[in-house]
Amino acid sequence: MILPVTIFALETALASSVTVTIDVLAMANHICLGNGRPLAFDVRLAGSGAHLFRPFLAFPEAVHDVAELFILPAQGLSKAQCYRTRLSEPDAARARDLVIATAEAAGHVASSCTGTLLLASTGLLDRRRATTAWWLASVFAELFPAVALDTSQLVLNDGGFTTAGAAMAQMDLMVRLVAQYAGADVAAACVRRMVLDERRSQLPYMAIGLLAASNESVARAAAWARPRLGEGLSVKAVAAAVGQSPRTFSRKISAATGLSPVRFLQQLRIEQAVDLIETTSLPFEEVAFRVGYSDPSTLRSLIRRTSGLGPRELRTRARS
Repeated sequence: MILPVTIFALETALASSVTVTIDVLAMANHICLGNGRPLAFDVRLAGSGAHLFRPFLAFPEAVHDVAELFILPAQGLSKAQCYRTRLSEPDAARARDLVIATAEAAGHVASSCTGTLLLASTGLLDRRRATTAWWLASVFAELFPAVALDTSQLVLNDGGFTTAGAAMAQMDLMVRLVAQYAGADVAAACVRRMVLDERRSQLPYMAIGLLAASNESVARAAAWARPRLGEGLSVKAVAAAVGQSPRTFSRKISAATGLSPVRFLQQLRIEQAVDLIETTSLPFEEVAFRVGYSDPSTLRSLIRRTSGLGPRELRTRARS
């Protein structure tokens, strides 16, 4: 049975995020037709920016009041001076009404990047796990403290809600949704034909230095910990060094980065290890020792998991 889908776009919506949503759904429909199957998705556009994207629709636009799948791509809310003010404007309120109607009808709501702010503003993500763009972690946590935020994840599902990371994570979100509603074979065909990749985490892109620039707790913790990573630091030691209790330190680091303190220190170690790999000729065992890993294989696995490359490949790439 064809699935009614609504793609919502404000006038400020990120064009690439909206069009990749349209394109992946269209590709899935083309693949279904090519395999002698009925269309998988019946797509409708909504929102103040919908008219900007109708020329990109590859199939006739659907007509339905309530979608079974409601998609909020990146909405460009960062173009506004104040997130809170932007979320209170009439077009954002209209989006909330549609999201709530979808949820009340037991539909599925999916969003990425700044679209997750719009979704969270409905209150429907409270006490649920969610992710967003890693650079939005601090403002998201401030606006919506009841959401269990984990920005290390690229795509997270909790109940009828699926959230994804930064704007181009919309591709990963769409592949996940196509697999869920049209089948893994159709999703795999979309990946091959559109030359998409499948990432597992936002950690390779999460620069602690950038987060530190806008958060004092992150800056102080990172500055104190970096020269001491080889000493086997504990969370308790870092918290004490920045004059905070472990509980306060955990709360502030999680709010600013979406990471637990343990994952925060792990990310610092990975970043420093990659820097040493790319800028020195140190043996990998020495790199691991300098950033606090007695077992180099543990660090090797973490680097490959977050970057998709092994230490030797990173060094070769840096030299070339």
